[in-house]
Amino acid sequence: MTKTGVDEAMTALREIFPETPLQLNEHLSRRYGADIWLKREDLSPVRSYKIRGAFNFFRKTMTTGAQGRTFVCASAGNHAQGFAFVCRHFQVPGVVFMPVTTPQQKIDKTRIFGGEFITIRLVGDIFDQCYAAANAHVAEIGGVMVPPFDHPDIIEGQATVASEILGQLPEGVSPDLVVLPVGGGGLASGITGYLSDVVPQDDFVLVEPLGAPSLKRSLEAGAPVQLPKVDNFVDGAAVARIGELNFEALKRFHPDQVLLAPENAICVTITEMLNIEGFVLEPAGALSITALDMLSLERLKGKTVVAVVSGGNFDFERLPDVKERAMRYAGLKKYFILRLAQRPGALRDFLNLLGPEDDIARFEYLKKSARNFGSILIGIETRNPQNFKGLLERFEAEDIGYQDITDNEILANLII
Repeated sequence: MTKTGVDEAMTALREIFPETPLQLNEHLSRRYGADIWLKREDLSPVRSYKIRGAFNFFRKTMTTGAQGRTFVCASAGNHAQGFAFVCRHFQVPGVVFMPVTTPQQKIDKTRIFGGEFITIRLVGDIFDQCYAAANAHVAEIGGVMVPPFDHPDIIEGQATVASEILGQLPEGVSPDLVVLPVGGGGLASGITGYLSDVVPQDDFVLVEPLGAPSLKRSLEAGAPVQLPKVDNFVDGAAVARIGELNFEALKRFHPDQVLLAPENAICVTITEMLNIEGFVLEPAGALSITALDMLSLERLKGKTVVAVVSGGNFDFERLPDVKERAMRYAGLKKYFILRLAQRPGALRDFLNLLGPEDDIARFEYLKKSARNFGSILIGIETRNPQNFKGLLERFEAEDIGYQDITDNEILANLII
């Protein structure tokens, strides 16, 4: 990848959409005492940066004898939508393989972007099965596989984000800190490579989901590693193995430069940015903003910080779960199993222990046949996390047996 090649790709991209905005966010800037600039890739035509790499791949591949061939990709998310948009732009046939479990909303959006130029095939329950089917189809028809991140043309296309950033910052201003989300590594590889002579290596911060630390574990091992399992909540960045080319581009970074953002902390960012700024962010798109809270104020204070917001393809059917996770992480909601006496007035006595800012959000008897005592699942919301300290003290003073299961993932998944 060369700067000239990236700049040429950026110029070519103007055929299909204008540069995405780089916005100084006053809310975040006040919070951290810094100039926080957000690169809004959620405002691209497909609401993510993925269209850049796909466009660049098509643009370059079609000049090397790919005319008349069918393009193929495997994706359940943003790559599929960028792929479909570009197929329609170049008016070439494309086949998108998606897992059968893909939400209908994503299937419909992909079909809208691609129109008559794409065919969607639902294969397998998980991505690996879908990807295998896509590769088999490419071999069968002599098609062209468009990878999501592990290809030089994809990396070069994603690097156009960095080219735009430098042109959009005020004259004479350069980033002191650049915060980048990492999934397969295409975006981070392109941006860090393009900015390598502008931003010192130590001034990049890379962010992965806690449940999918493929880059961090690979950096620790000194080679790409396959994670045995990943948490798919941050679906746009839940990658079990960093790309080979991407690791080569990123292996110069220290593992400590890769922050792992808890999934529930990401939910706090999503709800906060929606409520305060009106931004609709997908979990992967909230990674870089979440990372700001994980950095010390001393590192941020007075700095020019650029954080890349990678996408906004959020399914609002997930909003109740996101809100639930956010409240639990912020300490505003807890779940308990209580042991209450089975006698008249016991429930009234318990309710009198609640504070003025406490509210019952869930109440369910778990054992209805107990003679003397009953087990109750209760969810309590409050306005200040400190309220729970007083509540638990009152539980203990009244000798109410309880177990806090808020952070017990096994019980929470089974019961809540």
